[in-house]
Amino acid sequence: MNTIEQIINAQREYFNTGITLPVAARLKCLKALKAEIIAREADIFAALKSDLNKSQSESYMVEVGMVLEDLSNTIKHLKKWAKPKRARTPLAQFPSKSYMLPSPYGVTLVISPWNYPFLLTMQPVISSIAAGNTVVVKPSRASAETSRVMKSLIENVFPSEHVACIYGENANAEVLDCKFDYIFFTGGAEVGKKVYVAASQNLTPVTLELGGKSPTVVDETAKIDLAAKRIVFGKLLNAGQTCIAPDYIVAHSSIADRLVECMKKYINKFYPDALNCEYFGKIISERHYNRVKNLLDGNIVCGGGFDDEKHKIEPTVIYPATLDDKAMQEEIFGPIMPVLTYSDEAELYKILYAHPTPLAFYLFTGKKKNEKKLMRKFMFGGGCVNDVIMHIATTKMPFGGVGTSGIGSYHGEAGFKTFSHVKSVLKKSTKLDLPIRYTPYSKFKDKLVRFFMK
Repeated sequence: MNTIEQIINAQREYFNTGITLPVAARLKCLKALKAEIIAREADIFAALKSDLNKSQSESYMVEVGMVLEDLSNTIKHLKKWAKPKRARTPLAQFPSKSYMLPSPYGVTLVISPWNYPFLLTMQPVISSIAAGNTVVVKPSRASAETSRVMKSLIENVFPSEHVACIYGENANAEVLDCKFDYIFFTGGAEVGKKVYVAASQNLTPVTLELGGKSPTVVDETAKIDLAAKRIVFGKLLNAGQTCIAPDYIVAHSSIADRLVECMKKYINKFYPDALNCEYFGKIISERHYNRVKNLLDGNIVCGGGFDDEKHKIEPTVIYPATLDDKAMQEEIFGPIMPVLTYSDEAELYKILYAHPTPLAFYLFTGKKKNEKKLMRKFMFGGGCVNDVIMHIATTKMPFGGVGTSGIGSYHGEAGFKTFSHVKSVLKKSTKLDLPIRYTPYSKFKDKLVRFFMK
């Protein structure tokens, strides 16, 4: 069996042959990958059901469908993205032309998480292949069935010297001891820090997609019933195990009671008898289940039940919550929603700045003035106005964090750019060679230089 080091060496040799560079070759691989995913849909659905109790509808909407959409978009636009881009050349460099050439880094590493195991593995893999790299994929052991299916799927499409899927007890530590040309990591901040430290030993560039406590602000001008409906949908998707899920709500005190009542209504409508609901997700593992269950504290006004055998926790609302509640001390990553209140702007910002630079920020408002102010003032990775989560469902905008929630971004063309180094090239004419840059210098040459460079 090949060691990780042997796989990397084989991929480096493969990359150095130049076989991944032609755009036609990249497109052929992407089309083959798309066909294999479509052919293996049933296997993917079964694996996601086993790992996370995801329904087929949810699995397609937030995992398989988004991957296929990203593949279709990449296949459609790759030729354009990969073309050299002309750049203006300063007059002082006459006669010459300038262009920027997107080029692959080489051997890349993609480390993916367990919460959206198919989506968050395949999207960066697609971007890396599109950019012309080779890829070592390290999916999560926690989502073992999905990882197994992805490994089989990848091996059916690619030789291991192009894309290889590895996982095992010590795979994380082993891959981080190796030298890669680019590392893409999605997961928690603590492991992200270790990845960053390991990458720094070889000066390897990284993208870190992390998380954080993403707030949802609901002001007094919002459409309360619609806000509750959309928040409940986003919070309870994948049983709350979503890096951009609304982690907590900050509601204006004048509408908070009504918002909570509307949330209860939609929780009961969407997930009646949640512990026995066949399409309500489970917590991935016993360790994560016990951590989330420990956050069932405070003034619980809805839910609070759990099933140790099924690893299920009822959709739970804590209201009124405070910054001292257990659920406000860490990213929840489960179906628990604390609802805090504010009366004025100062109180709102005090709450928001207790957890700065989240991955996502959501605002429900009917006032453009409030939207403009909050979107500009508060720092976050990305977000929505009058909705939650849906900013991720586009290939036309980059997705990523800032500060403690991550470094870099991807999706669509942004993903292609993430896995590409842009070479800046100036092509000088050999028909004319202006003498002003050469010694001996003179006052006349100085005047010409100042004329061209002012």
